[in-house]
Amino acid sequence: MTGDTTATTPVLEIRDAALRRDGRDLWAGLNLEVAAGELVAVLGPSGSGKTTLMRAILGLEQLSEGTISVGGRPVRKAGNRAIGYIPQSRPLPPDTALRGRDLVALGVNGHRFGIPLPRRGDAGQVAALVEAVGAEAFADRPVGMLSGGEQQRLRVGQALADDPSLLLCDEPLTSLDLANQQAVIGLIDRHRRRHDAGVLLVTHDINPLLDAVDRILYIANGRFTLGTPAEVLRSDVLSDLYGANVFVLRAGDRLVVVGAPDAEVSHHHHEHGVHE
Repeated sequence: MTGDTTATTPVLEIRDAALRRDGRDLWAGLNLEVAAGELVAVLGPSGSGKTTLMRAILGLEQLSEGTISVGGRPVRKAGNRAIGYIPQSRPLPPDTALRGRDLVALGVNGHRFGIPLPRRGDAGQVAALVEAVGAEAFADRPVGMLSGGEQQRLRVGQALADDPSLLLCDEPLTSLDLANQQAVIGLIDRHRRRHDAGVLLVTHDINPLLDAVDRILYIANGRFTLGTPAEVLRSDVLSDLYGANVFVLRAGDRLVVVGAPDAEVSHHHHEHGVHE
C-alpha cells in the first residue's frame, strides 16, 4: 500500500553538495533537509558562500557536486514558483517609476513571458497581499519615496504572491531598524506558520530571530555545523569551526560572538550581537 508522502517530503533537500570557487571549497559534503514549517538560519563570515547557496537553490548557480531538490523535484534554471525569494533590503532609487502595489504586482504577473498583462483577479490578489503585509497606507505612493522598512514589507508581499512552500531570505533585515526587523520577521514567521512553509534565512545577526529559528547552519572556512541554536551557538563549537578561539557570550537577552576571525565584522560584534 502506498501512503501519502507529501507530509514527509522535505520542502528543501540538499544532498552531498559542494561548491568550489577559484580552486577552493566554499563548502563540501553539505546535507540539509528543511521540513515544512521549519525555519533554518544560515550564518557565517563574508565569503563563506551563504548567498551562493541561495543562488544554487534558485537554479542560478551550478553545484560542483551533489543535488538540490525543492518539494521532491530537482531545481531548474527556469525558476520555481514554489520558491519565494526575499532579497537584502537595499533602497530603491527615489525616481523608481513604480507605486508600492506595483512592486507587489511583479510577484503576481512578473513571472510571465513578455510584457506582464493584468489578468482578471490580479488586482484583488495584489490588494490581498498588500493587506497581508500591512502596506495599505503607502501602497499607492512612489516606491522610491518609501522608507527601507516599507519597501521591505512590499518585497515580502511580492515573494508571497505564489503562496510558496519555501521562502529564501537573503539578509532581509539589513539596514532595517529594530522595529522594522521585528515587523519583517513577523511577516515571514506568520507565512510559514499559516502555510506550513519552510524558510531558509541568511542573516548576519541571529538575535532578532532567536524566538523563531529552529536550526542554524553555520558555515566557515569551507566547513559547516548544523543544529539547534543551543547546539551551535557555543564557544567550543564555533572555536572548532573557525580553528581559533571564539567566545559566545550572553549580554542580557542577546548573544554576542567575540573573536571570530572575520576582519570585516569583528569590530561590530559588541554592537550587533551574533554576526556572520
